[in-house]
Amino acid sequence: MNEHEIPNNEILQKIDSPEDLQKLSSKELGRLCAEIRELLIETVSTNGGHLASNLGVVELTVALHRVFSSPLDQIVFDVGHQCYTHKILTGRRGSFSSLRKEGGISGFPKPNESPHDILIAGHSSTSVSSALGLAKAKRLGGDEHHVIAVIGDGALTGGLSYEGLNNVGRSRENLIVVLNDNKMSINKNVGAMARYLAVIRTKSTYIKFKAAMVKIFGAIPFVGKRINKLLFRSKYALKNAIYKKYRSTLFEDMGLVYIGPVDGHNVKLMERTLRIAKELKRPVLIHACTLKGKGYSYAERKPKAFHGIGAFDIETGELKFSADTYSDIFGKEIVKLAREDESICAVTAAMKSGTALEKFAEQFRRRFFDVGIAEAHAVTFSAGLAANGLKPVFVVYSSFIQRAYDQIIHDVAIQNLNVTFVIDRAGIVGEDGETHNGIFDVAMLSNIPNMVIYSPAYFSEVAFALKTAVDNDGPAVIRYPRGVEPSHRIGHADLPSDYELVGEGGGILVVTYGRLSGFAVEMMNKLRKEGVDVSVLRLFKIYPLGEQCISSALGFAKILFFEEGIKSGGIGEKFACLLLQRGYKGKFILRAVEDRFIPHASTSSVLARLGLDEEGMTSLVRSESDN
Repeated sequence: MNEHEIPNNEILQKIDSPEDLQKLSSKELGRLCAEIRELLIETVSTNGGHLASNLGVVELTVALHRVFSSPLDQIVFDVGHQCYTHKILTGRRGSFSSLRKEGGISGFPKPNESPHDILIAGHSSTSVSSALGLAKAKRLGGDEHHVIAVIGDGALTGGLSYEGLNNVGRSRENLIVVLNDNKMSINKNVGAMARYLAVIRTKSTYIKFKAAMVKIFGAIPFVGKRINKLLFRSKYALKNAIYKKYRSTLFEDMGLVYIGPVDGHNVKLMERTLRIAKELKRPVLIHACTLKGKGYSYAERKPKAFHGIGAFDIETGELKFSADTYSDIFGKEIVKLAREDESICAVTAAMKSGTALEKFAEQFRRRFFDVGIAEAHAVTFSAGLAANGLKPVFVVYSSFIQRAYDQIIHDVAIQNLNVTFVIDRAGIVGEDGETHNGIFDVAMLSNIPNMVIYSPAYFSEVAFALKTAVDNDGPAVIRYPRGVEPSHRIGHADLPSDYELVGEGGGILVVTYGRLSGFAVEMMNKLRKEGVDVSVLRLFKIYPLGEQCISSALGFAKILFFEEGIKSGGIGEKFACLLLQRGYKGKFILRAVEDRFIPHASTSSVLARLGLDEEGMTSLVRSESDN
């Protein structure tokens, strides 16, 4: 079969639940894995999603569901973006074409979607802690079923994973941690743990000898399993003979039984390993080595490009749609500034490619710092850089900055250090849903003293905001959404001031910021042709709000504020409060994200449902003009 030929799925069609896997022969299991990979490639090429990580865990997931009885045995996927095979095997094969579509299945585990999805997971390094909680609850309730945490090696750069492992080791629970080691998170892994795993991974003598012993002893009738169990209980002598320098692993020192490394693409070997771990009835870590992107040559060669990807052509591996984004523009601008100012550094938390820092990393290697999936460390590390006179720029997705809130307050803001936070994916991100929508950063950060927040609407303003922020005496934030700039522009200013007002007082004033500015100008142009007296106040510096900005709004009879963020604590509420303090007597309406989480759908669909697109603005303004 050609690499990209769609198979007839004759084996996969038989799988409606994990129980159906028990009926398959070894040959059929191999065919099943191939059919799953073809379904993954076909679906993600149309819907977008996380491809490389899911291609890498096909056999591992099949083995898990053959050994354990989900959902009685509970499988927790760290991050969750590698759960596609799990979803296919747990009754969602028929609906898999709806992946990441509005009303369809999510790209992450969701308990309200299936009892096999135990917890929502969209951020890294959480699985071990949550799995231990699940295991403790089972034990307290007299439930002897197992809990299995599947965690990637990239997640081990996050401190929460060690907090979990530290407690697992002393818990004595029969919890199994499967370390999916593919040498990558989103980008290539960095740091001491990556090097440590590489040392373990390369001890091929030990790996081959142990695999052979498992196979030989396992074939002995009646006593084979018992011998294998004994072999793993007494494995320290074997390791000492072969490892010499590395007489035990970090995981064993933390109190877990360490098994591995094992080939994560060998279903039968993974099954045998999982069964042995299951019998030990104590904390176990299985080190499974996998290949990210396995089975699709383009993803194997460029796993980071196929980590989270939009629709693409299966035959060429090329994206179907491509245009400059806010991220691309930022990436170019920080390189320009860094050429002129040697104190500028860039910091990322395992998101070099996602935040467009690859060019910076190539040209300024000594000033580029990838700290791994460790946002809290990234912030405090940046504080140290700033305290010694550098100008760190920490670039991070909006939903990931949430994990460093204490460090932003304690280590940066209190000391008023010059750290620039560039927040990508601000606002609605669409198909990744609740865990990735960037709707909280404004409410979080605008409550911190000394903080300044800019929200550029257009590409040209990204450069201006970046220059202004790095030259600021204290902390500053630049936030922009995923995607391209609005096609319509408000006003004619070449460089933005803190705000921009188009129109005169007396009628209706629409206030907004960021990419909603494009919708506002479309609305204004349309309604002015209808004779509606509407003006637009577009904010560039959204916090703190200046006196002149508030004064410019006082002359309007009605003010309508549109905000692509959570309503509670957002800029709209702060704007309204300042108006009241200045004695405003007119009508004020705030339309923002009500206090709820937003499920996955396209960005345009979500904005439309929230009434934050051009049509929603037009409808509300027209309604108010008639009253």
